[in-house]
Amino acid sequence: MTNRSPKVNPSAPGSPPWILIAGVTVVAAVIGLMLYPTGQPDSLDPITPEPRIDAVSNVRSETEPESSENVVPQQKADVLAARRTPVPPTDAALPPLPLVPNMVPRSPEVIRDAYTFAARRPDVLEYVPCFCGCETAGHSGNADCFVGSRNTDGSVRDWDTHGMACTICIDVARDAMQMHTSGATVRDIRAAIDSKYSNYPSQTPTPSAPH
Repeated sequence: MTNRSPKVNPSAPGSPPWILIAGVTVVAAVIGLMLYPTGQPDSLDPITPEPRIDAVSNVRSETEPESSENVVPQQKADVLAARRTPVPPTDAALPPLPLVPNMVPRSPEVIRDAYTFAARRPDVLEYVPCFCGCETAGHSGNADCFVGSRNTDGSVRDWDTHGMACTICIDVARDAMQMHTSGATVRDIRAAIDSKYSNYPSQTPTPSAPH
């Protein structure tokens, strides 16, 4: 009698789940392929270094301060601009001095000399301050106490009567005139005037004398 092995029924209870095993194997293989690194860079990376570097360099070029080579000429221009009025011709005619009766604090000769010096030497008195409080009237230096306006060549068009009645204005102009006559520089005159009148409570916003 021939022995025959019994046939195995896949659907019978206790038989191996071949179909399930095959399915799990296929799924595992697919997952492995998805997770395995390919070694290729991501070509869709939206962030690249070039645009960011360009943007930074553009901002730097717009915000960097000017070099010192550009600042020095500007400083020289400011010094030249401080001399606001040309020195008038020596033969320029002067308008008659105004008469201010009962208000003259110094002799007529001293007053005349102060007005004449202010008219002839704006290159001195425009750098000499006044200390009488006349900055409230818009004066920026002692010359403004005597000269109201000038022509384009620096000659006097009309006077300011403020200096006629102010002892401080006249005395400052006289001191500057005497030092100038003795050969003092404008810077030395300015330093001496600042020292002499340093106790006065106010002072005009007078530009510094040029070198």
